[in-house]
Amino acid sequence: MTAVLLLLLASAITGLATGLIFRVWTLLLVSPATAILTATVLQISGFGFWTGIPIVVGCLIAGQLAYLAATFYLHRGELSMQDDIDGEPGEHGHRDIKNENE
Repeated sequence: MTAVLLLLLASAITGLATGLIFRVWTLLLVSPATAILTATVLQISGFGFWTGIPIVVGCLIAGQLAYLAATFYLHRGELSMQDDIDGEPGEHGHRDIKNENE
């Protein structure tokens, strides 16, 4: 049980680090490495194939959720729904649109 919790924690930390430092394309390298490392540790710890699959999937999900949390944290000022609700262009909007109502 300790190995499972440590693997989940390590996956979450890896996802956070990836989200804070790298771009989304890095997940193409990090996710398979996480799955292989998790499967190896579980095999050494004596877990069977069918009991290891949900743990590997859980580690991958923990890493992805941590990546999303880090990404939302970094871009929290840019992800505003208010720009769409009030109709006013935000800092990325275009104010020089001609003939908008035609």
